[in-house]
Amino acid sequence: MEDLKKILLCEDDENLGMLLSEYLQAKNYEAVLCKDGEVGYTEFLKQKFDICVLDVMMPKKDGFSLCKDIKQINPDMPVIFLTAKALKEDVIDGFKLGADDYITKPFSMEELTYRIDAILHRVQGKKKNDEVVVKLGKFTFDRNKQVLAIGDDKRKLTTKESELLSVLYEHVNDVLPRELALNKIWEDDNRVYARSMDVYITKLRKYLKADPEVEILNVHGEGYKLALPAE
Repeated sequence: MEDLKKILLCEDDENLGMLLSEYLQAKNYEAVLCKDGEVGYTEFLKQKFDICVLDVMMPKKDGFSLCKDIKQINPDMPVIFLTAKALKEDVIDGFKLGADDYITKPFSMEELTYRIDAILHRVQGKKKNDEVVVKLGKFTFDRNKQVLAIGDDKRKLTTKESELLSVLYEHVNDVLPRELALNKIWEDDNRVYARSMDVYITKLRKYLKADPEVEILNVHGEGYKLALPAE
């Protein structure tokens, strides 16, 4: 079972904090609710979080100060600010601190979860882009050397094969739209290259047959999906 994404939720309004916490839990997140910035900072030091949702106006340590402290420890930690302040200067200050988003109260809790999902998806995609040697079931794939290996069996991929497998991995267990793959790899979407991509997909499927749990699926009318077993 996939681990729940953990959110540091700092909100000094007790009622709003409880509502947000319960809603996020219902949406399959693990939310750690803190009533002020100092408690939030203590929890951040003690636990591992995937994203922080911080109210700007909090006692003891405001959201901007907390964000600054968090970014000193982990510059890549995603942060969303919640605030009743809608001044342009405050929004700019928040983004200067490295915030990923800024939501003005009152707001829809559903909108908040969409924004959290979008940020986490972007962060995960960036991590996958940065990985050099990746696991594909029983295979290892060295993206720099363009080598696909299983046990002692190593296969040197062509540049296009390697690029296509890399893009599939960046969308692992999700749909890779055909147009996106064509634009990323061939920088074109005409029928000639579309047919070429189908040929490369067939080749990659053949290479991956050694692990039946690793599949490249056709998603009718949309594209392809690299399906990997859960770790």
